[in-house]
Parts: sequence; structure tokens; C-alpha cells
Amino acid sequence: MNVHDERWPEERFRQLRQQADPDVDKVVAEYLQAQPTGTGALELVKAVVAELGAAKREARAPSGEPPASEIFDALDFTRDLPEWGDDRELLARGQAVFADYGLYQSAALFFACLPMAYVEVSSAKVLAGVSNLATHSLTRRVAETGQMLVDVMGLKATDSLQPGRPGHTTAIGLRILHSFVRALVEEKYADRWDTERYGPPVNQELLLATLFDFSVVTWEAMETMGVVLSDDERAANLYTWSVFGHLMGIEVCRDGPLTLADVQPVSARLGRLLEPSDEGRRLMAMLLTEMETFMPLGWRKMPRSLVHWIFQDAEHGVHRVPELLGVPAAAWWCTALFAAARSAHRQKWLAGPAGGVVRWLVRKAGRHIVIALIDRHSDGQAAFRIPDELARAWRIKQSAPAVRTRALRRTVRTTLRAPAQGRKGPR
Repeated sequence: MNVHDERWPEERFRQLRQQADPDVDKVVAEYLQAQPTGTGALELVKAVVAELGAAKREARAPSGEPPASEIFDALDFTRDLPEWGDDRELLARGQAVFADYGLYQSAALFFACLPMAYVEVSSAKVLAGVSNLATHSLTRRVAETGQMLVDVMGLKATDSLQPGRPGHTTAIGLRILHSFVRALVEEKYADRWDTERYGPPVNQELLLATLFDFSVVTWEAMETMGVVLSDDERAANLYTWSVFGHLMGIEVCRDGPLTLADVQPVSARLGRLLEPSDEGRRLMAMLLTEMETFMPLGWRKMPRSLVHWIFQDAEHGVHRVPELLGVPAAAWWCTALFAAARSAHRQKWLAGPAGGVVRWLVRKAGRHIVIALIDRHSDGQAAFRIPDELARAWRIKQSAPAVRTRALRRTVRTTLRAPAQGRKGPR
């Protein structure tokens, strides 16, 4: 056992699992007690979501007027960056990983990060139960996650994590929202939540796992896609996520950033969180259904195929994710293509062309996903929007005529697919 393994003993993870966010939980509890009789946590969760949307819009395009943020002001939980977290050059380099490889990271969000969240049982139970995603719009929640990535990482700007800017506002808002979610579980689901087994909802172990999903899991997915980050890029990206984690109240980021030396021991420990659950399978099935709607003709099974491919050789038991989530079998042509790409890596003269085809495929899938979120969720209180700079780089048109044209194409695809789906069923 080396020094880095000693930093992450099993006992530390047991403690993280039983720990929430006592600082903000205490403030939120006092805030809830001060509300008029009959005002429940559910109504306040909705209010927090609305205020977070308003605060983020103001942070992206300041109007000079303070945003309506009664809950934010009442909680008074603004935090400056930590002393160790104000290396602007390193922050910018960490953000550049998304700006430079955004379409690959968009694909990784759907085909790796979200499946990892669904196979972490307490996460799946919160998402499917407390957030009630199983009966409301799944893509709305996914769009909010995508917007978080854009706000935190989407531009090569050095100030998005500074107080009042989009990334900082997102971090503080999510920290407050998580506390309200814990209060909501206590109010409505206390008799159905196994605290001894799962710990409190959105506990510190789960927050650490989520931070790794958006960083380490994403790098590994990108490597499978044919994009290998340098150690410097990974270190900078993990530093930036660690600053975000500090603002989010993640305990392991309180006194300093995570480093590449932490990746292996933490990944090995987090592998034990992976379990099957009805909630996880339901969320995964809904996600695939949504994604397949936006795939071009002939590509309907591409999302499920990419999930199988990305997790195929993953370490620490992560290769079991598609099985645990009941992901349907990959399309035959995808299986053949990916097998050919894997074989080509053994022959240097084939590796370049084969890798190029796979990267083109992933970029195209990532572009369709981003377009889907824009077309579905470009309005509303938590609208999904990407800056013009990224839209141009990713060749995505956001004009009204472009959206209408894509809607027409989607209608045609749905009409053409309906008879086949009726005969064969959802798989």
C-alpha cells in the first residue's frame, strides 16, 4: 500500500457515506422553520430551482439589476474561492479541456456519466424518486446537467468560477438545492429511506463519486473514443473540478485539490457503489428512449451501442454498468465497427483511419445530443443554451428556422420508425 492508498482507507469512505453538508444543512433547516405553516420542502425545492435559473441568467448576461433570489439572500451562503483555488491560468487550462473537446464530452455525459449516476443506487433513488424524474421530463433534468457543464467549463474564460459568475452561481445553487433535497426526503420519504445502508441523500461519498464521473470517467470515455488527454490536461481539469467541488461543499476538496495520484485509489473504492436497481434501470431506459428519438435514420440504436462500447474494458467492475442497467444489445453494425476499430489498433497502418471513423461517429452523436437539448429546452426557467462561440465551433445552428427544420425532420423520422417499432417493440 502506497501513501496515496493510505489517504483513502475504507473507513474514510464509510465516514463520507454517513456525512451530508452540516454547514448548509443547518442554515436550510433554520430557513425552513421560519417559513409560514404549511409551506413544505417540495414547494421550496421548486422555488430554489426557479431562483437558480434566474440567478444563472443574470450571471450570464448581467442587466445591472439584482436577480430575484430571496432564498439565496436569506441563506447568505456566498463563498469566495479557496486560497489554493485561484490559479487562473490552471483554471483556464482545465476549462479548455471542455472547450476543445466539447462534443466528445457531450457524448461522454450521456453514454458514461449519466449511466454511472444511475448505477449508483442512492443516486438513482434520489433522481427517480425525490426528483420525480420517472414521471416528469427526463431531458429537462439532463439539460440542466448539460448547462452546468457549459457554465462551469464551456468557455476558456478565467472568471466563470468567481463570485457572481455562472459557474460560481451554479455551484452555490446546487449546494443549496442538495440540502433542500435532503430535507424533502426527511419530510416525505423518511420511512422508505435506508439511512444505515445509503447514508443521507446526496452524501459526501456520492458527491465525490459525481465529481469523478464528470472528470475521471469522462477522460476514460474520451480515451475509448480516441481522444487521449495529456497528464497536464487531466491535472488541470481535475484542479478546476476540485475548485467547483469546494464551492459545492465536497469535503475532500475543502483543504486542497484532488490530484492525479488520487485517481486510482478513489476509483477502486468507488467501484463498490455499483449495484442494479429498479430505479436505475428505469432511468436508463428512459434516457435511451429520449436519445434515440433524436438520432438520424439508421442510427436509432447508436446510443445503446456507444454505452456498451465505452464500458467494455473499464476497470474496477465498471465494465458491468450496461448489464446492471439492462441496456439492450448493441446494433449489429456498431458491434462490427467497434470490433474492427479495436483490431485496427494492433495494426498501425489501420489505426489512423479506423480511429478517425470512430471519432467522427462520436462527434456526430455528440452534436445530435446537444441539438436535442437546444430544441427541447431552449426556453423555460432553466433554459439550455450554449454560447455563440461554442455553437460556431460545434457547427450548431440555433436560429428559429433551423429549429423548425430540425423539428420537421424529427417528425418524419418518428413517422417512418413507428411501424417498425410497433412490430419489434422498444428493443
